[in-house]
Amino acid sequence: MVCGKYRYFFRNDKDFRNFVAMIDSREKRIETFVRLGVQLASFGQDAVSGWVVAEACRENAWFTPSDVFRAVEAIRSEMLGEENLRRWISSYPLLPVTRPRNVGLIAAGNIPLVGFFDLLCVLLSGHRCLLKPSSKDRVLMEYVVAQLRQFEPGIPVYPYMGTEPLDAVIATGSDNTNRYFRSRYKGIPALFRGSRASVAVLSGEENDATLDLLAEDIFPYSGLGCRNVSRLLVPGEYDLAALLGRLSEFPVPNPRYRNNYLQRRALLAMQGEPFLDGGFFLMRECDQWPSSVSEITVSRYERVEQIAEWLSSREERIQCVVSALSVHSRAVPFGRAQRPSLTDYPDGADVPVFLSEI
Repeated sequence: MVCGKYRYFFRNDKDFRNFVAMIDSREKRIETFVRLGVQLASFGQDAVSGWVVAEACRENAWFTPSDVFRAVEAIRSEMLGEENLRRWISSYPLLPVTRPRNVGLIAAGNIPLVGFFDLLCVLLSGHRCLLKPSSKDRVLMEYVVAQLRQFEPGIPVYPYMGTEPLDAVIATGSDNTNRYFRSRYKGIPALFRGSRASVAVLSGEENDATLDLLAEDIFPYSGLGCRNVSRLLVPGEYDLAALLGRLSEFPVPNPRYRNNYLQRRALLAMQGEPFLDGGFFLMRECDQWPSSVSEITVSRYERVEQIAEWLSSREERIQCVVSALSVHSRAVPFGRAQRPSLTDYPDGADVPVFLSEI
């Protein structure tokens, strides 16, 4: 409860009561998510969450149990710690309790719980969330919502069937789906996200431990996430054979990934395209984005100054940049691509600011 001494900053009792209500509402919601983080620390260790893991992998054959545990742990440790959560949300204005909006959240299903961060933002902003999870990631999203309801039964999350009136929408999908979203939700505030990929910039001074971290940025989730590194920038004289050998020690991912690799390798061989074979992934030198999840493309640079220009010219395609060099505003250290923080906003769009302006 807000101390009564702050009453003197307000014109009347009504304004003060509204302010108190806003503080209490946000405080309650923060506590709810902190409790969720505590609950997720034992995820997979009881019968219910164990069933959820198995069902999630049945629902989406690209998911593996390790994928699910990785995603849950990243959310728990990076987004639901009380200190980080309070520091992050305190930098945004309080939303008056008299003007919550209906925000549609249409989530993707390429990696486990990919829509969680948007759910967190909508609820901490004080709005009502009309949620449409992907059919490929339904059980995990529904499990998280069920946990939130245990701690706060009245939490405003409702199913979105596509016909309810919306004041705003956050929608993520493929580029084709994104075009549909723009037509379907024309005329209301919206955040639309299409296909993006991530890049790693190497200096040539990386040791084996750093390259192991790079593998953690490339291979989890079968390469399907927008934060999965699929392009490399390396110095002109960089030894790709040594890099290939180190990356090939990463555990072989999902069998579907391996099948994708076998098909892509056969196609490139038939076309006479040169490539390096990592045993379960391919590496090609070319100035193109990969057309397969099992493929990494490599471009060489001669001067560090070239890197910023290269990245800037492809800004609309890049989600994040992994590097120890200061080359990009969304650069993250090696090994951090799959562990986004609360301020690693998808596409660089500040979600709480968007929600505060509805």
